[in-house]
Amino acid sequence: MTALPEASRTYDFVGIGLGPFNLGLACLTEPIDGLDGVFLDAKPDFEWHAGMFLDGAHLQTPFMSDLVTLADPTSPYSFLNYLKEKGRLYSFYIRENFYPLRVEYDDYCRWAAGRLSSVRFGRTVTEVTYEDELYVVRAHTGEVFRGRRLVLGTGTVPFVPQACQDLGGDFLHNSQYMHRKAELQAKKSITIVGSGQSAAEIYYELLAEMDSHGYQLNWVTRSPRFFPLEYTKLTLEMTSPDYIDYFRALPEETRYRLEKQQKGLFKGINSDLIDSIFDLLYQKNVTSGDRPVPTRLLTNSSLTSARHDEGGYTLGFHQDEQDKDFEIGTEGLLLATGYHYEPPAFLTPLRDRLLFDGHGRFDVARNYAVDVTGRGVFLQNAGVHTHSVTSPDLGMGAYRNAYIVRELLGTEYYPVEKTIAFQEFAV
Repeated sequence: MTALPEASRTYDFVGIGLGPFNLGLACLTEPIDGLDGVFLDAKPDFEWHAGMFLDGAHLQTPFMSDLVTLADPTSPYSFLNYLKEKGRLYSFYIRENFYPLRVEYDDYCRWAAGRLSSVRFGRTVTEVTYEDELYVVRAHTGEVFRGRRLVLGTGTVPFVPQACQDLGGDFLHNSQYMHRKAELQAKKSITIVGSGQSAAEIYYELLAEMDSHGYQLNWVTRSPRFFPLEYTKLTLEMTSPDYIDYFRALPEETRYRLEKQQKGLFKGINSDLIDSIFDLLYQKNVTSGDRPVPTRLLTNSSLTSARHDEGGYTLGFHQDEQDKDFEIGTEGLLLATGYHYEPPAFLTPLRDRLLFDGHGRFDVARNYAVDVTGRGVFLQNAGVHTHSVTSPDLGMGAYRNAYIVRELLGTEYYPVEKTIAFQEFAV
């Protein structure tokens, strides 16, 4: 049977963006005969944080947080099936480490994407309109895709602090680190600004290699200390449908306050890595003789200003607890300042159909819808302010997708858990 051309075909839904979450949805909807969807992405192929493929870097969630397993353990798109096809299943078993390497997870996602009929890479979406009760998605190729629903999975973009906006020079965000590592290590001094796992991984690697290159290394964070990722089992129960129900029902201002307080639950540093950094500093201090190790670690210090000239950068900081200003001069500047969500410009024609809260962010419903009908436009991974720590968690991606599949079909295809926690969050 010859497929209809895109211009005359109507899909049940159009997915825009192909990060792990929408890719997981593509895997889960592929075998469903009664659901016809298409997924569009601007990139020529799947890519997931390639700039952070440091040697040995691994996920902070176990392999069961793959694209499909927690929704459908029998899926052919599971990480274990990927390992079997690659001939590494027994090696992974003998390794006795549940955490896949980051580069391995990216390869797994590429493997899954290559087996799907619904994905279309190399399609940059330029505009989405609503016409005749259909969402009309236009791509830069001239193609037009029509769907009854939308699933937004464009993800987050690198965050650049206000002090560094329009700053000249060759500073970089940690998302570019591996691509520009050699360039960075050619500097006489390097300053990392930021906290969290990415900053720690880069600091550790640059610290380990500093003797070969001769640079001075600084790590500055506004956090009061180098926070470890809180990974106790009762805390992990917050990544649950129980906690979503509790958090979603809280007043908006309470949710925003908790959003700031809970960053350590998903943006902290692996405790083993913190210990490894200290051990490496100790080792270098022992072997350096009378010379101090050329590195500084500073906490409680917020970046307030940045200037660039031929010698590099002059960074202004405010030590929050002492209420004092100070400066650091550096040739190289790396921002490990995380990511944030920006509504894509192609949604502008739909703005009247979308719901926003009092802070101007998407008002994400319990079923992940963000449109006035409550069932037409669904959002992936941009709801920390509505769904708390479950929003960016890879392990909750399959749960969210099972929920969205139920909304798309009108019936429960994959079981959607209602409660899994031992503890009670609400009184």
